Amino acid sequence: MPAAKKPERSATTPGKANTINDIARLAGVSKKTVSRVINQSPLVRQDTREKVEALMRDVGYTPDPIARGLAFRRSFLIGMVYDNPTAQFIVNMQYGALDTLRGSGFELVVHPCDSRSPGYIDGVRRFVQQQKLHGVMLVPRVSEDQALADMLEEIGVRYVRIAAVALDAPERMVVTHDHDGAAEVADYLLSLGHKDIALVTGPASYRSAIERTGGFLGALQRRGIELPAARIVEAGYTFESGVAAAEKLLAGPQRPTAIFCENDEMAAGVYRVALRTGIQIPQQLSVVGYDDSPLASRLWPPLTSVRRDTRDTGRVAAAMLLQPDDAPRSMASVRPHLVIRDSCQPPA
Repeated sequence: MPAAKKPERSATTPGKANTINDIARLAGVSKKTVSRVINQSPLVRQDTREKVEALMRDVGYTPDPIARGLAFRRSFLIGMVYDNPTAQFIVNMQYGALDTLRGSGFELVVHPCDSRSPGYIDGVRRFVQQQKLHGVMLVPRVSEDQALADMLEEIGVRYVRIAAVALDAPERMVVTHDHDGAAEVADYLLSLGHKDIALVTGPASYRSAIERTGGFLGALQRRGIELPAARIVEAGYTFESGVAAAEKLLAGPQRPTAIFCENDEMAAGVYRVALRTGIQIPQQLSVVGYDDSPLASRLWPPLTSVRRDTRDTGRVAAAMLLQPDDAPRSMASVRPHLVIRDSCQPPA
C-alpha cells in the first residue's frame, strides 16, 4: 500500500518569497497575530505562537527588518485616563495595574484630565496617538463618557471601562456593582435599629453616585423607610464637601442618628464636624463610608465602610487589556462588601 502523501504546508508559488499575508493565510490567523509573533509580543497564546513559528520555519519565511519595524505600530504601553477627585483611589488603581503589568513587558502611563473641559476628548486622543498606546484603562468618571469610548473605538484602540454598571460590550467592562454595596449599608443600619438616617451623595452626574443612591434608598424603601429631602445632601466626593454636608445635617436639635456617606473622604468630613460640635461617634451618631480606603482604618473610631477592592479592580482591568486577540473574553466583576468597624452602634 503506497504511503499517504504528506499535506503541503504551503500553497505559495515556487521561487516566490512568502509574505506575512501568506503566513497568516496558511496559519489561519490574522496578519496582526503574525506580526505580534514576529515581534515577540506577549499578547499571543502559546499554542498559536508555536503554530505560526513552526510554519515560518517550514516555509523558510524570514521577516524583512524594515517591514518588521513598520508592522508593529503599537508601543508596549498601557494608558490610564482619569478625572477623579480622590487621590487614594487613583493611587490604588495604579498599584493594581502595575501588579498585572510587572514582568509582562508593558508599562503604565497615566493621563489626568478634566472631563468638564470642552476639549478633553481631543486631549485624550492626542495622548493615545502620541504614545501609540496598546490599550487604555478608563477610570470613573471618564469611563462613563460614551463620547470618549466612541473616539477610542474610532481610532482602533483597545479599551476597558471601569464603572458601577455595564455601559459597553461585556469584553470591555469591569463592573463594580455599587448599587449592591450601598444596599448592604442600608440593611446594616436598619438591623441596628436606625430609622432617622441621612445620606451624603456624590455628584448627581456621576454614575457611581446614581447607583449608590439608588441602592441605598431602594433598600430603605423595601423596609418601609422613606428619607425626607432634608436628609439627603449632594456633595462632591471630597473632604471639604463632606464637611459642608455635615454642617447642614448636624445643625439644630433634630439630628439624624446615622449618616451614610458615599465615599470615605466625605465621611472624614462628617467626623470633623462631629468632633468640632461635640457629637460622639458612634454613641450619638453612626457613620458609614464607601471605598474602604486606607483612611477608613486610620480614623478614630475606625470607619465602617464598603470595600470595593480598587487595587484588584486595576489588576483585572489591566489583565483584560493584555489578553490575546483570539482569547475568549467576557465581562469582569469586582463585588463590594461591607467592612464593619467601630463607627456604628444602635441609636441611643
